[in-house]
Amino acid sequence: MSTKWSTKRSIKSERRVFTQRPALTPNGLRQCLRVAGGGALGFMVSQLMGWNYGVFFTVFPMFLLGMVPILNGSIIRQFFSNVSLNVLEVSLVVGLFKHMPVVMTLVVLGIFLFRFNLMAKGALFLFGANGVLTLSILLHFASYPNVDLSDLLASNLLASGLAVLIAMLMHTLFPDVEARQPPPRAPKAPSQIRHETLIGALTATLSFVVFQVFDLQGSLSAQMATILVLFALGYSGARISAAKRAVGTLLGCNLALLMQLLLYTQSHHFLLVVLLYWLGLMLFAREHIYEGGGSGIGFAGLTTLGILFGQSLGPQQDLVYSALYRFSSMSVALTLTLLVMACLHILLNRWEPTRLSEIK
Repeated sequence: MSTKWSTKRSIKSERRVFTQRPALTPNGLRQCLRVAGGGALGFMVSQLMGWNYGVFFTVFPMFLLGMVPILNGSIIRQFFSNVSLNVLEVSLVVGLFKHMPVVMTLVVLGIFLFRFNLMAKGALFLFGANGVLTLSILLHFASYPNVDLSDLLASNLLASGLAVLIAMLMHTLFPDVEARQPPPRAPKAPSQIRHETLIGALTATLSFVVFQVFDLQGSLSAQMATILVLFALGYSGARISAAKRAVGTLLGCNLALLMQLLLYTQSHHFLLVVLLYWLGLMLFAREHIYEGGGSGIGFAGLTTLGILFGQSLGPQQDLVYSALYRFSSMSVALTLTLLVMACLHILLNRWEPTRLSEIK
């Protein structure tokens, strides 16, 4: 009888281990407040000022506050130097090679190789990741003839500067209680760095080409999804990231639809919109912190809300079609991205200089 009782208690304890989440730490709570407050403030400023490309103003603060839990001089320098380099790269690539698609694609591949190499080495991961994401969006918009390139680049610069100011304000209002320890950095073999660099750069370049060939100007969320899963730096991590991103995007779209139903005809009440938007960001920011701050369900929900509210919310606009279209296009884009990465993973592991030491 005692053995049976002890067995039952052990099973219950194991269930609690797998079902119960740890309590949100004071630092985690403050990061939630920073991410939600920063995203909501960026949305408010862009809407009140009537600036174009609202997605920059909603997503950039989330990226800066969500991907890195601290803010210091090195992070700010990486962010600003990346913005300046992006403007120069887009101006030169679009200005010089827009009429030569093959040459333009090769130049874009070279730029992505440089960024993913920095990410694979780890020391300048933020610089590389921010560059890949921002550059893919800028090149996607800038390649269309109806887009004003100067307005696009000016909006990117303005949104980047505002994101840094918002991040500084959020860290002042909600500072960490305890000092954070830097994450452990495992050494990588040169072959692994080459593998991660090539699989990321080739997939990102192919994504850029596909979105240009098929004229998918309205599929920004799908393109961002194909880029964000590459932050896992490998096929094994991308599979997990893609599944989480699909779940997060679905939840984000459903939450946006629920907000649309709650607002109904009251979407012109700006403070009510901001309140619901902030609550949605808090919900996904909490999940983002629980996941450890990577590109998972929480961050996917954050960026989905940011894109939907930044681009598709207006007095005469409806989120329903935008939400449904974004989820369907994102699902197709992620599936194709994983297929490409699987093929590249197999091919790169057949070549000694790019073979992973442990094939997963």
